[in-house]
Amino acid sequence: MTKEDKKNAYLYCKFRDEQFALYDEYAKRNGMLMKTLLVVNILFYAKEGLTQKDICSRTFQSKQTVNLIIQNLLKEAYVTVEERKENKREKLVKMTDAGRAYCEKVVRHITWAEDTAMSMFTPEEQKQLIDLSRTFTKNLTKLVNQEMEESTPPLQATGRQTCSAAEQRGI
Repeated sequence: MTKEDKKNAYLYCKFRDEQFALYDEYAKRNGMLMKTLLVVNILFYAKEGLTQKDICSRTFQSKQTVNLIIQNLLKEAYVTVEERKENKREKLVKMTDAGRAYCEKVVRHITWAEDTAMSMFTPEEQKQLIDLSRTFTKNLTKLVNQEMEESTPPLQATGRQTCSAAEQRGI
């Protein structure tokens, strides 16, 4: 691993953190938490509804987090939760008309911003960005999920902290 590899990993993580902060600030500016924004975003476009399991897998959130968000949306009458006929243990979550009205402007704007930002790349650049991001995520997942003792050198030996730790130290 070269010094350039470490610098680029830091920069990539910094950009990712900047995107997370952007979504978080946008959600707060619109009166919700970022994780709630992720849930209402997918429910808004899922006209037939989704199971909580589907919401978890599509938003990469835990079952407990999604359940809490759904319960809060249910209290506000923004969603309904129905047992599925095929499997009564599965609950189908659907957005109500009030829920659609609550989040339509916010969801449509963030979708437009994402789509427009992507359209500013050429088709080749879009494919390259997606392919490289997918590969980085697969590599990172594999490495993070390895046993720590197997592969992780001590922090001093790597010369690099996580993105947020490096940022705090001004790297």
